[in-house]
Order: sequence, then structure tokens, then C-alpha cells
Amino acid sequence: MTKVDNTAIWNEAAKLGFYLGAVSVGCLVLKELATVSGINALIQAAVIILWVVEFFGCILILKNGMLRLKEKFPEALMEDSFRLGRRAALLSGLILASAQTLFILYMPQEQLDAYIQEVTSVMPLSGSDKDALDSMLDRLPLITFISQWLYCFLYGTVLSSFLSRYIFLQNLFNMPPQEPEDKDKTPDEQ
Repeated sequence: MTKVDNTAIWNEAAKLGFYLGAVSVGCLVLKELATVSGINALIQAAVIILWVVEFFGCILILKNGMLRLKEKFPEALMEDSFRLGRRAALLSGLILASAQTLFILYMPQEQLDAYIQEVTSVMPLSGSDKDALDSMLDRLPLITFISQWLYCFLYGTVLSSFLSRYIFLQNLFNMPPQEPEDKDKTPDEQ
């Protein structure tokens, strides 16, 4: 029986973070491929379906990773499971944030201009707002990286908190089955 320590949790978190990041990046790539088609109905359907797949897929992957930690290290505590989830969220967020930043860095200028036109058509901007938007576009990759990484970390932390408690409460109330009482026996024979 192996003892759960900080190194073991980081090793498990690295594997789990890779799986979570791969699912998220896969969904991101599929969303980008759907936008290439240019068909709005296909784009909206793909975004909704892939969001659901990513959302529930990441929950299941994280839950299974925490359960594997509990199986691999039976002496693992709820805090260890939470640490695993939080560290996996940190690492998977790094993978997804890097991928999204690369998409923005290599986005064609025409596509970026189309997005800006779409945003400005929905909410009209004043001259100073347009200047602020233009200055923000230079820092868009950095803003995207930091905000996506922070979002993934916070979402993963909250999810890890719920899942670690759920897993350990489940184990807490799983009591061994009791033998059925035989009604023919007297209390002294039982």
C-alpha cells in the first residue's frame, strides 16, 4: 500500500489535468471547425452541444480521477481528493488557456474584424470606447490567457470541493450490510 503524499497527488493531478485539458481543447477545436463552415445554425448547435459535452465530460473525468485516487490510496483523506482536483484544474486550465491564446494569436485579421463589427453592431460604442477596444485588442491574447486560466482554476476548485465531499460522504454512509434477524430465534439465541 502506497502512502499518499504531495508528490503522488501532483503526479495524479498531472495525468488528470492532461485528460481534462485534452477534452477542453478537443471541444475548442471542434467549435473552431464549426465556425469555418459559416452556417450560423451549425455554429450555434455545435457550440451548445460541445459546451454540454465539455461541461459534463469534465465533471465525470474529475470524479473518476478522485475515485481512482481513493482506490489507489485507501488512506487518502477528503483534503487529498480536493487538492488533487484543484491541482488538476490548475494544470488543465493552463492547457486550455494556452490553446485559446494560440487560436487568438493566429486568428485571421478578417475574422477578428468581423467579431468586432458584430460586437459594435449589438452595442454602439462612443469614440473613446472604440479607442479603448482597439487598445485592448493588442493585449487580447494575454487577457484571454489570464482570464481563461483563472476561470478554469476557480471552476475546478469549486467542483473539486463538491466532488470530494460527495465521494467521502458516500463512503461514510456505506455501512456493511447486517444479517437479517431470524424471527424463530429467541433474543438470547441471537
